[in-house]
Amino acid sequence: MIPRPKVTDVDSYINNFPTTTKKALKQIRATIKKAAPKAEETISYQIPAYKYNGQILVYFAGYDHHIGFYPTASGIENFKKEFAGYKSSKGAVQFPLDKPLPLNLVTKIVQFRIKLNEEKASKIFMSSLSAPAQRALKNNGITTLKQLAKFSEKDILKLHGIGPSSIPKLKEALKKEGLDFKKV
Repeated sequence: MIPRPKVTDVDSYINNFPTTTKKALKQIRATIKKAAPKAEETISYQIPAYKYNGQILVYFAGYDHHIGFYPTASGIENFKKEFAGYKSSKGAVQFPLDKPLPLNLVTKIVQFRIKLNEEKASKIFMSSLSAPAQRALKNNGITTLKQLAKFSEKDILKLHGIGPSSIPKLKEALKKEGLDFKKV
């Protein structure tokens, strides 16, 4: 592996590589950003990483002969058939530099990881509510923040089990996701 200086941003990270590797890194970066436009780009463990809902989606890294893609164990497990032609482990896969990057697969994996992160965020927001409020939402088919955002505050307050004390918690959870109650 080529030794790399410590970096603080993805542009600097990519620019430290030879042309062929740099081109592949730019492709995978653009693919991730297109699949997850709301994800936060950062450096973690000295490699590019993308967070969504405060949780890691994926990482990637450049090497002498391959691009390392790290979609966590769930990303590898769910797409293990698609990784059959690649060297992989529990949480990583290697895309050789002498072959085209499987950008459609990267997109699918990022979208899968977004869905998992949204589900996890929804569980967290539900756990902050009282048991009657949780039941009220679930009984009305509201189990995600995206579903909640389709309702107005007034609609939610009409649900049996939802009291006024639940609204600030719901507003905060929606705000964290860039969502809000439906405007009447």
